[in-house]
Parts: sequence; C-alpha cells; structure tokens
Amino acid sequence: MNVLVMGASRGIGLELVRQYLEAGHRVLATARDAAGLERLRALGAQALTLDVANLASVSGLSRPLGGEEIDLALYVAGVFALQDAKAPPTQQAFDAMMHTNVLGAMQVIPQVAPCVAAARGQFVFLSSDMGHLGGVTGSRAWLYRTSKAALNMAVVAAQCDYPQAQFILMHPGWVKTDMGTANAPLTVQASVTAMRQTLSATPRPGRDLTAQDVPYLKWDGRLFSSW
Repeated sequence: MNVLVMGASRGIGLELVRQYLEAGHRVLATARDAAGLERLRALGAQALTLDVANLASVSGLSRPLGGEEIDLALYVAGVFALQDAKAPPTQQAFDAMMHTNVLGAMQVIPQVAPCVAAARGQFVFLSSDMGHLGGVTGSRAWLYRTSKAALNMAVVAAQCDYPQAQFILMHPGWVKTDMGTANAPLTVQASVTAMRQTLSATPRPGRDLTAQDVPYLKWDGRLFSSW
C-alpha cells in the first residue's frame, strides 16, 4: 500500500509514518525543515518538503506525486491556541490558524485527491471533537474550534469533486503531544494504532461517493452523532 502522510515531522504524523513502515507499506511523508526530513529518512520513508503555510511550497507538491496512486493519504498538519471568546483574536493569530488548519488542506486537496482517486483510496483529515457543533460546551480554543469546523465543511464539499476517493474526517482523541500536552489520556502510539485499525475496518464502497458519504469518526471507530 502507498501511504502519504502530510505533517509528519513529529507527534501523530511521525508515529503514523513509523507504524505504516513497520507494517510493510511504502510511505511518502512531508516535513517543512531539514531536521524533520532527516527524521523521516532515518525511519525509511520517502521524505518530501512541504510547508502548508507557504503557498509556493504547497503548489510544488504535485511534482513529486506525478503518476502516483495513493492508497491512503493523511493530512495531519495543524496548529492550536487556547484563547477564548472573551477577547477578539488578532489578525495574525486568525491568519496563522486558518492558514495551516484550513487553507493548507484546501491547497493540497486538488494536488493529492487525484492520486487517491486513481487508487480508489482513502483521504483522511485529522479534525477534532472541538470542531463538532453538537458538542460545544464553551469557547475555550475559540479559533481552533472555528478552524476545525471550517475544515470539516471544506472536506465534505470537496468529496463531491472526487467521487472515486473516500474522504474521511477523524478525531485522533486527546493525545499526549506538544499540542495535547502531557495531561492527555492517550499516548501517541495508542491513538495511531486505534486510527489504523479504524481505517482498515472502514468499508470502501464500490461506487462513486457524495458529500453524504463522508464519515466523521473518532479514533476508536465511533461516529459522531451529528456535525
């Protein structure tokens, strides 16, 4: 299986690379700096330079992917901030959050989705329960919540243009990473293992897919009851 992990230099992305390589798959993985690229090469992945906050970098992704059939693509890149709705976000904070969490994904979809569609594969986007409109209990991480809700819409809408790829939104859980902090209950290894099992168990319909087919999943396979 050909696997592409975007945002793979650390945390969940790096663990996805490690586990898929250990399972015997060919893995292409992206990082934005030399240190991240070296970590990926050391694991045995085919390392590609990608900075989702840099449009020129994103626009060049299609070149190394030319002619590839990707069975599984995962968009992992993301940033986080805790600020609530008691103060307005700055323009800089808004732009940084939306650029990485939303625009980055929207920039890579037209370049990667055709490769996934060619393999009738899965295109997975790490979302969050904080983007779940039905689960809002406060404004903590206001910008982050907003960006993940926007990502959900971007992915569901894009499914319409790539009916032979299976788009999936997935919440990885609250994970012990730089973003999730040491207080999180899930280890990176446990989250990634569960996500891999969930993706393997997610049926790939033998028909063209529509927006209504996009699942919003938790790491352990449970579906969100609403958006």
